[in-house]
Amino acid sequence: MIALLAATAISCLQRSAVDGDTIRCNGQNMRLIGDGVPFRSGIDTPETGSRAKCERERLLGKEAKKRLTELLRDPGLRIEDTGQVDDTDQRRPLVRVRLGNGQLAENILLQEGHSIIWRPKVKRPWCG
Repeated sequence: MIALLAATAISCLQRSAVDGDTIRCNGQNMRLIGDGVPFRSGIDTPETGSRAKCERERLLGKEAKKRLTELLRDPGLRIEDTGQVDDTDQRRPLVRVRLGNGQLAENILLQEGHSIIWRPKVKRPWCG
């Protein structure tokens, strides 16, 4: 059985979507993890801009970012810090984005097909 990590609410006066699975909160990038467990599972969305490996990924990434931007407008939204950081050079905090109705934005992205469940070394399907 995997225990969920305790979360601390973050006061986020300025928030925006960097891409479909990263937000910027008060100038700091934060990685969305959803119901995942750090370094074992989470969510992944297509890359945008020059980080995309093909045009299809770039277009899908743009749609994922657009949808996350819409979700970030929820007036009851809370950013929940898991207390963990990712293993990139940026050391982004791993967070959950909980809407006012209790749903995780990450789960909505999964349900709507904007993201996939991330696991280490799983190939991403964006470019076929």
